[in-house]
Amino acid sequence: MTMPNKKVLAIVLAGGEGNRLMPLTADRAKPGVPFAGSYRLIDFALSNLVNSRYLQIVVLTQYKSHSLDRHISETWRMSTQLGNYIASVPAQQRVGKSWFLGSANAIYQSLNLIQDANPDIVVVVGADHVYRMDFGQMVDQHVASGAKATVAAVRQPLHMADQFGVIEVDPDNPEKIAAFVEKPATTPGLAADPTQFLASMGNYVFSADALVEALHLDAERLDTKHDMGGDIIPYFVDQGEAGVYDFTLNEIPGSTERDRTYWRDVGTIDSFYDAHMDLISPVPVFNLYNSEWPIYTRQSISPPAKFVRGQKNTVGTAMDSIVASGTVISGGIVEGSVLSNDVYVGTSSRVLDSVLMDKVTIGSGAVVKRAIIDKNVQVPAGAAIGLDHDLDRARGFKVTDSGITVLSKGQHVPEPGEAERALAAANLILVPNAVKAATENWPALRDSVHKVAEVQAAAVGVAAPQPTEAH
Repeated sequence: MTMPNKKVLAIVLAGGEGNRLMPLTADRAKPGVPFAGSYRLIDFALSNLVNSRYLQIVVLTQYKSHSLDRHISETWRMSTQLGNYIASVPAQQRVGKSWFLGSANAIYQSLNLIQDANPDIVVVVGADHVYRMDFGQMVDQHVASGAKATVAAVRQPLHMADQFGVIEVDPDNPEKIAAFVEKPATTPGLAADPTQFLASMGNYVFSADALVEALHLDAERLDTKHDMGGDIIPYFVDQGEAGVYDFTLNEIPGSTERDRTYWRDVGTIDSFYDAHMDLISPVPVFNLYNSEWPIYTRQSISPPAKFVRGQKNTVGTAMDSIVASGTVISGGIVEGSVLSNDVYVGTSSRVLDSVLMDKVTIGSGAVVKRAIIDKNVQVPAGAAIGLDHDLDRARGFKVTDSGITVLSKGQHVPEPGEAERALAAANLILVPNAVKAATENWPALRDSVHKVAEVQAAAVGVAAPQPTEAH
């Protein structure tokens, strides 16, 4: 545990606009984007801090923060009688008339929070990463090393160096930063593993007085972007006072070797989608079900999820999926997907490899594949989403280069025409992968499996030909 005589204040940087996550951030700040069925992205940072026993936390917000502020106020209530708090603090123009000019400027404009708390140590974390971390272990190393600033670093393969702030360590002292380079074309590999480098996680520990001094100096400079990673950390590196904490050293109760060092920056649509897919395997890459280091969030008041037969006894089921409270799967099939609260999946519909947020409705016979659908979207019966990217774009949906279709909050989905209905119908008769895998060694069952698929399609008037073997 952290040395008992050190008082710690945690600052969560939650003012990010999140342009690369559009349209999911069109109406909310990036840390407020829903994730994994029941959570918001900020819940991971706050849960890690609370589980680390740091209970004096301020969250700096700016961009479209209403839903984020509401989530924090409704979810993250601490015992003020014990001096604990999680306070959402908007941009206040305390220094001049500008809004936050960067992450460092956000803290500079909020120095009153540090002055009021009077901490020895300030822990600064981002609000839009998915991971588990005990910050107490990082603070212990920081204090023992005598460094003024310490950066948390995660190991990444060398070919990804141009995507991160790269930490190069002192050959004689692997806990000391020799250089901090932003997104270089190449970088040397680690001595312990030449195929990897250390990437900044966007989490920092500072000695409070040193941080305040660095922020004042940064505010006076003209050649600065007022960024924590781009300006403040290089300042400490130049002073020879910056250390690095290797995330692989962090021990989390209840973790496994498979997920112990999991860390994902979900700042793009593709990474956001991939992080969801990491959750749903039988042995997940990131385990949400570690009760020894829980991820906290607001509990929905919705009833339990329900899986029931639909019209004409079609099967309602979900395989290799996460399904949140209030969801009703009524005669539809969900596979390899994450469904948030109060989703409805109708008769003979299919949801494949997708992420559906709160109160999405999938009409009878509709097919959704490799899509992210934000809350309150109504997909009409017979519609096809993610099956024809030209059709998706023509209807105003975003399609990423990797082929993920994204619908914004409440986006209108037009009634399908004949060609679209035929496209959806052709996918209704496909046998789910999980069922094919279960019957792989039982060829006598294959005809029965195909008959069930035909019954599902026939319930919405589709006369199915013999199905193909893959979707």
